[in-house]
Amino acid sequence: MQTVTSHSPRKNQQSKVVTKSLHPRNLHRHGYDFPALVASYSSLASYVKKNDYGKLSIDFSEPVAVKTLNSALLKHHYAIDNWDIPEGALCPPIPGRVDYIHYIADLLKIELPVTTGRSTKPTISLLDIGTGANGIYPLLASQVYGWQCVGSDINQTSLDNVAEIISKNKSLTDRFTLRLQTDKNHIFAGIIQDGDYFDVTVCNPPFHSSLEEAQKGSQRKLTNLARNRGEQHSQHSSKSTKLNFGGAGAELWCNGGERLFIKKMINESKTFAKQCHWFTTLVSKSDNLKPSRKLLQKIGATDIREIEMSQGNKITRILAWTFS
Repeated sequence: MQTVTSHSPRKNQQSKVVTKSLHPRNLHRHGYDFPALVASYSSLASYVKKNDYGKLSIDFSEPVAVKTLNSALLKHHYAIDNWDIPEGALCPPIPGRVDYIHYIADLLKIELPVTTGRSTKPTISLLDIGTGANGIYPLLASQVYGWQCVGSDINQTSLDNVAEIISKNKSLTDRFTLRLQTDKNHIFAGIIQDGDYFDVTVCNPPFHSSLEEAQKGSQRKLTNLARNRGEQHSQHSSKSTKLNFGGAGAELWCNGGERLFIKKMINESKTFAKQCHWFTTLVSKSDNLKPSRKLLQKIGATDIREIEMSQGNKITRILAWTFS
């Protein structure tokens, strides 16, 4: 269910999409089928147990359990084998990540019922900024929609891990390539090359400005996850230094946090306006939307979209813009 507010086409057009639940094409909108997941990925079995309400679940405060659930979800629903990440790397929640991809498909006016499978010939090109060690957005976009994807990152070790995942999945080898960003002061420069054209870029920016802020955010996430599944979670049920979804360095925090990162992205996107149709990014903090929209108007974006996604108790926003 969603409400769309739009205006007639004009310069600096803005529209807002508000959703009440996961995207209609999201396979996870009815929760997790743990028996089926265990049948596909037996390693998950040791982490599945009944919660206080008699429902099957896992301990979402345990990083290994969350990572194992991800491996099971990717194998069972998306035919991705041998997905793994190094200890401490960001472990993304699959339902929210694939939601982003589905709404990007809507932005590009693409509809693909899940039951039909992915297309046989890539027709869309996607660039993921900061793909991390998990490579989740290109992995999902490749498998669900058959898109041609490029993942970029400033960390060679992260890219090496994604390359290992790609090498173990033949369906990905001709759809997912990797590029190293050698200059931490740039986002698109050095990644978008002469002759490139991308239909869309995606990004999950480092939204914290310090390690301490990231730890507090993880604690809130633990509490919300527990509440959403009818469980209880206390401040003392996990170590203060443990991030349940992992994440280190540039994956979770950077100087200036999310606001400065998005500001850099917006300013640099203007340079590559002719090489990309839609630029998009997640915006976790609503206070960062207004200055971002103001900057986009200032530099001449012709269409600005805001997509608000509700995932349990969490609200996530996609900011999209184009110069076309």
